[in-house]
Amino acid sequence: MNIFYGTGVAMVTPFQADGQVDYEGLRNLIEYLIDGGVQYLVSLGTTGESATLNADERKQVWAFTAKVVKKRVNLVAGIGGNNTHEVVEQIKEFDVTGYDAILSSSPHYNKPTQEGIYQHYKAIALAAPLPVILYNVPSRTGSTVAAETTVRLARDFKNIIGIKEASGNFDLFNQLMRDKPEAFLVISGDDPVTLPMMAMGAVGVISVIGNAVPKPLSAMISLLLINDYKAAQKINASLVEFTRLMFVEGNPAGAKNALKHLGVCDEHLRLPLVPVSSKIAEAIKLETGKLS
Repeated sequence: MNIFYGTGVAMVTPFQADGQVDYEGLRNLIEYLIDGGVQYLVSLGTTGESATLNADERKQVWAFTAKVVKKRVNLVAGIGGNNTHEVVEQIKEFDVTGYDAILSSSPHYNKPTQEGIYQHYKAIALAAPLPVILYNVPSRTGSTVAAETTVRLARDFKNIIGIKEASGNFDLFNQLMRDKPEAFLVISGDDPVTLPMMAMGAVGVISVIGNAVPKPLSAMISLLLINDYKAAQKINASLVEFTRLMFVEGNPAGAKNALKHLGVCDEHLRLPLVPVSSKIAEAIKLETGKLS
């Protein structure tokens, strides 16, 4: 599945001031990212504020995104949750038109055991009409998908093709890279550590910062894929402060503020998320100007 090598972007979902989905803003974002050279897009991952969209809104956003993309890049749908039965039903009802894979985060809040995580993903794999990418993000879910569990899933289900790894745990990365099946993809899910993860064998990133700076990020990832670390390090250094600002007051508030400065879409969020403070907004404006 080398269509998932390179730069993926977990897209924000633009909203209007009244909280409705801003479809014109979403169209602008899609075009901006494709022009920026990314390889694939993720619709309604965590960065897309999927937890605040209802079922009808999610279906509309997925359909609109596929219609605008028109297969110019590959598409991934974020479908996850902590109610396994509900996630499976969503997957069964999902219109796969235009999509290439499903990204599914491990169950949040419940804190399942490793066996519980395995059984959750087993149910998803058996129901999924598309390849599945696991998503390990302990900072949000409250539990970690152990390397042993990921490897077990990769070996038992051929349609589980990779994992978005955002644990920040390099001991886990080492075990995973050592033990995984050769074709199984490890994808960085954490912008600050994408470069070292790719040095260890990750095949790219599903990025937050890529919403605002797709060109320099894509250039860096392309260099890493050909093992030109010296040139990639220069780009990475230029992105350090911008990356920090994207997360200092929460995701996707930082990315949406940068996109507002770029004229792509507005920065409205749905509660409980709120925009970044004026101080951080000024800092983001300055860094965005340097990179755009």
